[in-house]
Formats: sequence, C-alpha cells, structure tokens
Amino acid sequence: MATKKVIAICQSGGEFVTNKDGSLSYNGGEAYAIDVDQQTQLCDFKVEVAEMFNCSTDTMSIKYFLPGNKKTLITISKDKDLKRMVKFLGDSDTVDIFIMTEEAVPRNQSIMPARFRLVPGCSELQCGHQGLCSHHFSDESPEFLARWSSRTTVSEAVVPAVAPEDAVVDMAHAIDKVDMDMANYTHSDNAAIISNDDKHQKAAQQWENTITGVDQRFNSFNEFREALHKYSIAHGFAYKYKKNDSHRVTVKCKSQGCPWRIYASRLSTTQLICIKKMHSTHTCEGAIVKAGYRATRGWVGTIIKEKLKVSPNYKPKDIADDIKREYGIQLNYSQAWRAKEIAREQLQGSYKEAYSQLPFFCEKIKETNPGSFATFETKEDSSFHRLFISFHATISGFQRGCRALLFLDSTPLNSKYQGMLLTATAADGDDGVFPVAFAVVDAETEENWSWFLVELKSAVSTARPITFIADFQKGLKKSLTEIFDNGFHGYCLHYLTEKLNKDLKGQFSHEARRFMINDFYAAAYASRLEIFQRCTENIKGISPEAFNWVIQSEPDHWSNAFFGGARYNHMTSNFGQLFYNWVSEANDLPITQMVDVLRGKIMELIYSRRVDSGQWITKLTPSKEEKLQKDTSTARSLQVLLSHGSTFEVRGESIDIVDIDHWDCSCKEWQLSGLPCCHAIAVFDWIGRSPYDYCSRYFTVESYRLAYAESIQPVPNVDRPVKMESAAQVGIIVTPPPTKRPPGRPKMKQAGSIETIKRQLQCSKCKGLGHNKKTCKDF
Repeated sequence: MATKKVIAICQSGGEFVTNKDGSLSYNGGEAYAIDVDQQTQLCDFKVEVAEMFNCSTDTMSIKYFLPGNKKTLITISKDKDLKRMVKFLGDSDTVDIFIMTEEAVPRNQSIMPARFRLVPGCSELQCGHQGLCSHHFSDESPEFLARWSSRTTVSEAVVPAVAPEDAVVDMAHAIDKVDMDMANYTHSDNAAIISNDDKHQKAAQQWENTITGVDQRFNSFNEFREALHKYSIAHGFAYKYKKNDSHRVTVKCKSQGCPWRIYASRLSTTQLICIKKMHSTHTCEGAIVKAGYRATRGWVGTIIKEKLKVSPNYKPKDIADDIKREYGIQLNYSQAWRAKEIAREQLQGSYKEAYSQLPFFCEKIKETNPGSFATFETKEDSSFHRLFISFHATISGFQRGCRALLFLDSTPLNSKYQGMLLTATAADGDDGVFPVAFAVVDAETEENWSWFLVELKSAVSTARPITFIADFQKGLKKSLTEIFDNGFHGYCLHYLTEKLNKDLKGQFSHEARRFMINDFYAAAYASRLEIFQRCTENIKGISPEAFNWVIQSEPDHWSNAFFGGARYNHMTSNFGQLFYNWVSEANDLPITQMVDVLRGKIMELIYSRRVDSGQWITKLTPSKEEKLQKDTSTARSLQVLLSHGSTFEVRGESIDIVDIDHWDCSCKEWQLSGLPCCHAIAVFDWIGRSPYDYCSRYFTVESYRLAYAESIQPVPNVDRPVKMESAAQVGIIVTPPPTKRPPGRPKMKQAGSIETIKRQLQCSKCKGLGHNKKTCKDF
C-alpha cells in the first residue's frame, strides 16, 4: 500500500491574531507547499524550509494546529512529532505549518513535552492530575496532545505588562507594552522579541545603573519611568505598576513572590521626583526566569533618535538590524517604522504643531528678509488651505538677471497631511534652475492655481511680458490668460504627449506610435511653416485622426513655427528638476521645517553660484560661450553676399537671409535661442563686427552675477516650538488640513522621461492589436 502523502503549506513572516472565540488566525507572510509523509525526516524537512524562507535550521521553530482545534499550537521538534502529525490528520490532504525563527530559545522549555512523563506517586484510581498521566492517555493520542497543550496556549505564552486599570500610564510607553515569553514565540505587531544571548551586552553596560537606589532624584515622572524601563532591560526582569499617577509611582517585579519593588513620589515643595523606598533584591533569578521583557516603540524611538538626527534617511530595516545586533531585540518592519516616526517627531516636533506656527513663521520670514512674500490662507474652520513663499533675493534676481521665462509645475508632498507643492522656476543665464516662488496647497485645483498666479504677479511685478511653460489643463490656460494678460502660454510638450497617447490609446502598433510621437516633436521644434506642415503630413499618413488631433491642439501654443513668446528652446515645464529633488528630500517634514529646508537650499545655491561666477573671465556664461564658439567654427565655411543695406545672403548647405538690424535670420535659430546663429556670425566676421554685441544680455556674466547678487537670510527659531501665544498675537489660529496620508506606499511623480510608450500586443498572424497568435480568432 502506498504511503499517504500530505501537502504541508508552510507559512512564515506573518503574525497570529486572536479572534473573539479564542481561536487563532495567521495573517500575512509568505507561503510554500511541500509534500510530507511518514518517511519524511525532520532534518530534511527543515533544510528544505530553510532554503525557501532563507533562514537557519538552528533557530527554526515548527508548529501546527490539531484538526478542529485552532486555539492550540503544537510544536514539531523531532522525527516522531512529524510522523505523529501525518497520522493525526486522518483523511485530510493538507496541513498548515507555521515556521518561526528565534535568536535564542531557552533550553528545556517547549510548548509540549517530547514524551509524556509519569507523575510520581500518581494512582490510576486516585489521580488528581486531570487525566494527564500516562495511564489515562497514550503520548501519541490527539486527545492527550490537545488536553496538555490547552494549558500552554499562545494566549498564555504572551504575558502582558499592563498597568492596573486605575493607573495612569505614560502614553509614550503605553503604546505597546507587552512581555514576550521566548519559550512560546508568538509575536504580535505591538511587542518586540528580545533575546538574552550573551553577546548582547551593550544595554547592560549602559543602563545597569540608571536606577541607583533611595534618594535618587529625577526631573519628572517620565524621566523616572524611562530610567526604570532601561534598568529592567539591563537587569533582565519584567515589572508591573501597582500605583502610577501624577503624585506617586509604585512598581514591583512581575514574578510572583519576588520581593523587588520601588516607590517614588514628588519631593515636597519641589517639582523633583525622588525614590523613597527600594527593595533591590530579586529572588526570581532575573533573566533566567523571564526570557523576555518590554520593548516599546517609544523606547526604540529614544534609542535611535541621535542616529536619525545624523542620518535622516535611516531605513526601518537598518533600524531593526541595529537594534537586534546591539540590544538583542527583534523588531519587525512596522515596529521599526513606527519607532522612526516617534523619534522623528521628538526631533522635529509634531506636524500638527507646525501648522499652528505658520503665522509666526511667515512674520519671521518677512522680518528677516524684507521685501519677501510669505502669505497663507485658512478655510472657514481654521484648517490650513494654502501657503505662498517668495524671497526678496529670488524676486530681485529674476527681475535683474533672468529672462522673462517661468516654468510652472507641481509635485506631490508625502507628509502626514499630503498636499501639493506648486512651483515657479526661472532659468539663469547658464540655463541653471532659478527658484522664484513656491506654494504649499491642500490640493492641485483650478482655484489654487489661480490664487498662486495672483500672488506670483504681486511678487514679480514686472512690466516685461512673461512667457510661461506650463500644462494647459487644471485651469492654467484660463488663469494665465486672465491674470497675465500680456504674457504668453507655451504648452508643456510632456503633458501634450501624454494626452496624445491617452486620447489615441489602443489604435496603433508600437512602431506606428513611435513614428507619430517623433513627428509630433519635430513639428513642435519646427522653426518654419513648411517644416511644420511636412511633419504633420507624416502624422496624417499614419492616422488622419491623429492629424486632426494635432491641428486642433492649438499649435500656436506649442510649435516654434507659430508661438509668439520667447521660450529659448525650452519645451517642457519640468525644467526645475533640481528643485524637485530638494522637495523629495524634505517633503516628509512638518510644513514649517520643509519650507525652511527649501529656504536653506536656495540660500546655499545663491551663495555657491555667486562664488563660482566670480571666477569666470569670459563675457558670456560657460554654456553660452561654448555654443557661440561652436557656431563660430561652423561659420568659417559659409559664403556671405551683400544683398541690400543690413540684409545679407549666406550660402552653405542652404541659402539663408540675415538681417542684422532686426536680429533676424531665415533659419530662425537666432530668434529662438537668443544667440547669433552660424549664418549671422559669418556676416559679423565678414563686416568686422563682434558677435558678442548681438547676444541676449541675459547670457552675459554680468547679468548672471546680478541674478545672484542678493542673499537670503536665515530664519531663527524654526526648529524650536513656538508658544501658542505667538499665534494668538498674530490673530489667526491654523489647524492641519482634514486630509491625511492614505495607507500604502506613496505614489511618486515621474518627472524624468518626456514620453513613455508601452508596447502593445500584436498578433503575428493577423497583425491585429490586443491579442497574440495563441488567442487569435481568425486562424
């Protein structure tokens, strides 16, 4: 007869949850299936499991449930246990097995004995041991296993260290106070597992004298509780509160019968806390009796606070690894993440408090940086709505040394209360990012964009017609026309391409779509009407529908052949990538600190570029000087003929007409870039004039230095909490917006590539789209 095989569904990495009826369910983790039978050896089974879950067989604990009993976990510790499990399953074809790893499992302790032991002196007729002796059940019977294991359930394995109902527990440590018995490893999300391996000595060395005895004084009860917490970890025992209020704290060892206890209360006529009584002797043998003790997220947050200050990008996985290595405490990812959040709040202050500081913060910006704009608005319920910031140094730099060209874009904020950051960035004379203004808003809406543009107009207040590169959706088209009536709106080519792909989705093959996008870009960069028409005719050859879309998309807002503003060959609004990188580094900070980090970055940028430009000896900025020299080399091979007055004919690969009085060339490169093209340079060389006299003044080193002439001043006291009366003095109270961070990983905005074309399925038989040859219905 063939040996019966059972499919063992091995699970690891999750956690047990106790249901209302007392049964246990296992949530999360990974699962793999393995065949087992009566001949399977435990060592072979462990090796296979260890390879699946990438763990060690030495620290592996294997458990399962008996059929019909979800309240009791049974341990498999030897070959006979594994065979017994297969036998107990009866007709069942599958069994759930739970794999748990431990750093140090106390010896001679297990959830159930390997073999049943006879109780000395027990009589079969006069047995008072509730039927657990060998003469009542065989050690291989499921009845015995269930009866014995019911005394050692998971719920009993977890010993809660909770203050009495009448005690006032410090909330920083009451988040997840749970004692874990390492003999029965069943870890919850609220309790960290702590091993007592001899190699973990750091805690004992640091904290064994945090409690010294009677007459020791502390500044507060919180300080006393924290010291007691560390003391218990260093000496390896668990404790519980007998009294815990604002006047006194009485604590005793959790082990029954142990005389260790401590009593502290407020010192008369002072605010100090003093230890009045202490019995320092343990009879419970400390860590030998208790294999685990409390490790709260608040405690871990205190431990990692200093390292987080030095390394803001301290990852939860690294936190868990460091705590395990240094203190022998095993944290899961969520515990480490929450501990990091607590430590971050201790360092940076709360998100909620930061909103209440906004009135004070805006006043400080205007006080320390006169001429700056720092305004905010709240909703009717006093919740935060939007904040606009523009520093005097950047306003002055834009007006004196930058082209009248602004890029409008937005990026999401992944802080606790979410929101969006709206930005207006310019380009300096070397095509570097020059931040002009930004705003934090609760959502990217037409109303918020309109408000931002109104504030921006008040800040820059220039008579020059400004060219904007921005999206044409989200109300920007309407708002720009109404607020900057003398400006120009160039549609961002990135957003246009996205809309083209979306509107024509599923109609073209990958190759056809690629050709169409390339022709669309060529039409956008086309400097003359005939080139634009040639590119659009190529699109029409692929799809008349796509051609109609292009013609109806207002080419006078995106094609060089028709656009009236000065874009200087900048076609997309995501020019300010450097600024967005700063935002991504700081957007999880409270709002005032995030703004101050951005202020510091802009301050450093202005200083460094001012210092760098002081070393330049050319007339133009480095990138523009390089382009001019390149075109000068090309101009040497061109032939120049005088046509009439200031008009010249230049012959090379093509024939172009240059009008030096109107700074115009038929190739249109001079007008589009702001620098003389090779044809114009050939004319200047022929008539003996300098091409530098015909370059845009914004490309000169002098204008570049003017852009960075002003400095941004530091704003003091941002990193320190502000008293509530500061907000009251301003007269406005600001509360956080109602939106909070949703669960799951935040969605990041992709600001890198201009276009993303996904390859579609195409049948190799019928050449149709949306299916392959296996699912083709025509063949």
